[in-house]
Amino acid sequence: QVQLVESGGGLVQPGGSLRLSCAASGTFSVINDMGWFRQVPGKERELVATITNGGTSNYADSVKARFTISRDNAKNTVYLQMNNLKSEDTALYYCNVGAIVRRGSVYLKFQYWGQGAQVTVSS
Repeated sequence: QVQLVESGGGLVQPGGSLRLSCAASGTFSVINDMGWFRQVPGKERELVATITNGGTSNYADSVKARFTISRDNAKNTVYLQMNNLKSEDTALYYCNVGAIVRRGSVYLKFQYWGQGAQVTVSS
């Protein structure tokens, strides 16, 4: 079992910045990839950014050069620095973590989701 706690959402004006954090806790052996997704009403959840346990990152075209994903493995935390925010970035942001969890003598890979952090960009 892994729990994810998100923080850092809020209301910001266009051109402003926010930093989202997602901390993982619980019982696990290894955390692999970490990432951020976002969703608006009536639309499919979309990938924003991912980062591997080796530090390799990928971004959706819509956020490249504006968002930066990073992780602190010692704290089991992933961050999303969002700069030059636009109204189109308004969404509910979810963190996602892939982890290896022990079940008896078996180790299984699971994907875990945070509860979501609302980001609203408006003047």
